[in-house]
Formats: sequence, structure tokens, C-alpha cells
Amino acid sequence: MNTAVYFVGVDVGTGSARAALVNVKGQVEHQAVEKIKTWTPEPDIFEQSTDDIWRAVCKVVKHVTSSINRTQVKGIGFDATCSLALIDSKQNPLTVSKSAIHIQNVILWMDHRASEEADYINATQHPVLKYVGGKVSLEMQIPKLLWLKRYLPESYNNIWRAFDLPDFLTWRATGSDTRSLCSAVCKWNYDIGANSWNAEFLRDIGLMELVNSHFSIIGSKLEPPGKHVGSGLTKMAAAELGLTPGTVVSTSLIDAHAGTLGMLGCQAEDIPTDMQTRLAIIAGTSTCHMSLTKHICFAKGIWGPYKNAVIPGYHLNEGGQSIAGHLLDHLLKTHECYVGLKEKLGGDKYIYQHLNQILPKLAASRNLPDIAYLTEDVHVWPDLHGNRSPIADPTLRGIMTGLDMTRGIDSLAIKYLAFVQALAYGTRHIIERLYQHGRPLFKSLLFCGGLSKNPLYIQCHSDICNLPAVVPYEEEMVLVGAAALGAAAYGQYNNLETASKAMSGHGQVIRPNSSTQELHNRKYQVFLKLLKHQYEYISIMHPESA
Repeated sequence: MNTAVYFVGVDVGTGSARAALVNVKGQVEHQAVEKIKTWTPEPDIFEQSTDDIWRAVCKVVKHVTSSINRTQVKGIGFDATCSLALIDSKQNPLTVSKSAIHIQNVILWMDHRASEEADYINATQHPVLKYVGGKVSLEMQIPKLLWLKRYLPESYNNIWRAFDLPDFLTWRATGSDTRSLCSAVCKWNYDIGANSWNAEFLRDIGLMELVNSHFSIIGSKLEPPGKHVGSGLTKMAAAELGLTPGTVVSTSLIDAHAGTLGMLGCQAEDIPTDMQTRLAIIAGTSTCHMSLTKHICFAKGIWGPYKNAVIPGYHLNEGGQSIAGHLLDHLLKTHECYVGLKEKLGGDKYIYQHLNQILPKLAASRNLPDIAYLTEDVHVWPDLHGNRSPIADPTLRGIMTGLDMTRGIDSLAIKYLAFVQALAYGTRHIIERLYQHGRPLFKSLLFCGGLSKNPLYIQCHSDICNLPAVVPYEEEMVLVGAAALGAAAYGQYNNLETASKAMSGHGQVIRPNSSTQELHNRKYQVFLKLLKHQYEYISIMHPESA
């Protein structure tokens, strides 16, 4: 009879809900995925449904636990995108859509409707903004709530609870409105320095209603990640999930933060284990750059420092790129060769593999010492959807120089390489901004997410940042991080740091290629010039904004 102890990790990403059955060593034994629906009624408007998301969560959890006795599952942890979910006083979905369709009650993280509201909030220069690098992002929740008040007042005035999506999941599972400090600090402008919501800030920006009833709409009770929520699964939620009532539920994490928890304890040959020396890069549709320090580091254009947002006792700095995997997909799918390659090779991942194989042959045919030299005169600024870090300017757009008349697969391969390199230069830009503000030096990069499966992406980062890269052997580190929450809340480990070190496993090391360092140093200088030049172009064409 199998008496092993298991934990379930649930990850709700941009396009799907996933679950994994994870053992105490952090090994994923079963996993499942279910797509979730996104509505895009207008450009830059993205909406989802908590009903649809919960349906998908229940389906995948039932699937991964179907082959074991459900009493073997001792804890469950949830992570999700930092999306805004509204619930009314009858505990039903409350619309965020101009369509007034109530099931569309989630503003997805990548929704950019609240641009003017973010600018309005930033113009106040309120001291609480120092925890978001001086500027609140239009992807965060307070600007979106202000947008709702201005443009959908009927919905705004009927909010019973406004949840970050990870907190919605723990509430739906337990019936307990316990918010995670991770979401509150990172996405809701919770004043971690004062350990409270800042009533003055909310009143100053016109959201005084959120102050009422001890901030009940946005959360009266907050706990660090890894804490036991309520009395565990309710009878209704347990039946829906196929688990036992009372199963321990942990306070949640944002999805990228779960990946950080899952990875930071990963061991690899000759790589220091001190969490403060590691930059965790969660690379998927977008990319998050996560680092922990014992001491506070305020860095302009970098979110944080967020105390206790991932592991108690550490301060989190969070950089990011609004599009990463989505950027490469856009490049691929808009190229003239895409349809033919898809017919020939099948799925997109096979096209990327094919491009990776072409690049060394191209370099050899041109007598180049390394594929990096294929883009010696091709340069890209990659922010087609704005810059999250370290410039914090959602109006920035992409630039490419060095275009010629070349067509066909070779042209696509070189552009693809240039865009991958540009994402790595963006990571270097974030690292150097942290260094400018006194952060101790990194000694390694750790990767998880869809792009971590692309060896070109990893090697470019290692070369351009001149740091060894570690890729965990267990690919699903976000799910492992979510499961580690459940393990810590259950008491399998004394705390989250211990859980991370016990469940992160081991990884492969990719070393930087020293022969390309001088080339990348020069290309990085061009990368920075592209930013400077873009602002010059804006001032010429729009002198009123200069």
C-alpha cells in the first residue's frame, strides 16, 4: 500500500491552469493542464473569468490525484498571474468589462487600459511609490481599480471583494479571506514599511472607498506566503477538487514568485548556494527577474524592495520584461516563412529548434568564430509592449537596425537571434541598474519557464551577463514552488526557506563563452544608444511631451 506523502501545486498562468502532484523531494510525479479563456474586446484589453478558471483548476487537480488515495495529499498551494478579480456581495462574479457580461470579472495582468490612471497616481509622487521603483505600473491593481471607478462605476460601487487572482483561489478553496503579503506588497501598493495599507495614499488618488470597513474590499487580514489559511478546504471545494475536506491550504504566491521559491534552493556544481547571490529568471510569455537580499535595496525602475514577499526575512527586488516568449512568437508568426515552416515541421517549438540548428551553419558559411557575430550589425530594442524595467515606461516601442533585402529562412534566423540577444541585453540592463543602487554582485542566473527550454536563450543570457546559468533538471519549478507552499503550511518543513532548499533539486550549469564578451560589450553599448535615440525621436515628433 502506497503511504507516501504528497503536495499539490496549482499554477494559473496567462492561458492555462496547471496542477502537479509533487513528493517531499520536489519531484513532479503527475501533472495536467487545461486551457482557460481570454476575451480581447479591444487592443490592450484582456479579460478572463473566475468561473472558467476555477473549473479548469478543479479539472487538473482531480486528474493529477486520481491514481492515489486522496488522504495522501497533505497540503495544496496556489499561484496565479497578478490579475484583478471582482466579486459582488452575493459572492458572484462582478463584471470588469464594458460588455457588462458578469462572468468576465478578471482584468488580466497584461491589460493596459489603466495607462492614464497610472500616470495620475505617479504624478502624486507619494512616498509609498518608493517600493515600486518610484512608479506604479499600469499592470498593477490600484490603477485598474481607479479605471473601474472612472469608467465602470456601477461595477466599482458594487465590489464586495477585489482580489488578486492568487488570493481569489485560496478564498474559493477555504472560504477565508486571507490575503498573501506577496500580492499585497508587490501589486497593490501595500505599505510594507508601516505593515499596513496607506489610507492617505488611497484617499489622495480618489479611492477612499477602499479605506472603509478596515480595508475589507482589498484585505483586512494579511499573512506571509506559506501560512495555513482558514480551516483548509471547505466541503464544497474539496468535492470539486476531489480532495479531503480540511486539507491544508497555504497562503498564495504570484506565479513568477512561485517559480522563484521553487528555484532558489537549486544546487549545481561549483555554484554558490547563498540565495542572495542568485538572480531567478522566470521566462515565459513575459519575464520576471527576481532577487532576494537580507538588506534593503531601492533601485529606480525596479519594483521593491518587498519585505517577506517570497521568503520571510528577505527583501525581494523584481524586474521584468512585459513580453519575452510572446515577443519571439510575434517575430516568428509575422515572418513570411512561418506558414511554410509550420507545414513542414509542425509545432512552433520545432521551428525554434530548426532555427537553433541553422545558426551555427550560417556562422560557419560566413567564416565567423561564433553565431553571436551574425548580428554584429543587427541591433534590437525589444520593448514592443513597453518597458517594465528598468525604465518603467509603457510607451516605449521596439527598434531594429541593420535591415537589408535578405529574405527567407536565413533572414528569419538572424532576426530571431538578434531578438533573443536583445532580451538578454535587457536582463543585463536590469542587473546593472541594481548594481548602481548598491546591490551585492550576482554569481549565477537561474531559469525556469517556457523559454528555459530554449538553449539559445540560456546561452545568450550567460554570455551577455557574463554569469553561469543554472537550469533545474525538474522543468516545472513554478509548480514545485506552489507545492512547497503547501508543504510549509502543512509543517513538512520548518519554513519556506527550508522547503525551497529541500524541494528545488539539482540543475545543469551553462558557462559563459569568454570569446564573445568583447562583442557583447560593444553591442550592449549600441543597445543603450537605441534607448537614448528613441527618446530623441519622440522629442522631435512630439515636442510637447519633451
